[in-house]
Amino acid sequence: MAYRRTRLMEERLASNRERIVRATRRLISEGGFRHAQIAAVASEAGVSTGTIYRHFPSKAELFVEVLTAAVEHEIAILQAVIEAQPDPHKALHAAVASFVRRALAGPNLAWAFIAEPAEPEVDAERIRARKLLGDVFKAVLKQGVNQGVFPRQNLDASAACIVGAYTEALVGPIGPSRKTLRDKERLVDAICQFCLRAVGATGRG
Repeated sequence: MAYRRTRLMEERLASNRERIVRATRRLISEGGFRHAQIAAVASEAGVSTGTIYRHFPSKAELFVEVLTAAVEHEIAILQAVIEAQPDPHKALHAAVASFVRRALAGPNLAWAFIAEPAEPEVDAERIRARKLLGDVFKAVLKQGVNQGVFPRQNLDASAACIVGAYTEALVGPIGPSRKTLRDKERLVDAICQFCLRAVGATGRG
């Protein structure tokens, strides 16, 4: 007779997996990937290391799962911010500002997801994440071009440059050697204004 998992067992497995992912995210937010070693994750999640490896054969796969979920969350936030601003100029400014503020508010998590040295699988997921974020900004740019708010341009290149600009600008402020920023909003505005100028936006707030 073929072995079949019961509903209770399936629910327990799903619950354990979610606890592991949540625990990993909490540890990363406290000290980056280096802080989320398997033993620490097991202790935080209240499971054995064996349970973790049953769900995630490697630490890299666990980190990728956490990164993927975080990116989906960030994209949902960006899309909500953009939908609340019918004007493409204001939508682009608000979306970039939202991402930068959230990164500055959670620097350890942002550093891990943007630039902390990690396994090749994590780097590959970062590349995919940047493409997904770029798609969000590409939609805003397309709308702006169609409305005459932005000049005609290569939308794929411009969207990729926006993501590259604000993530690179954050590396120093959120990195391990970061200093306390006295005026975070000044940095937020500088990054937003650069991105707007880069796509040809002029003369609007």
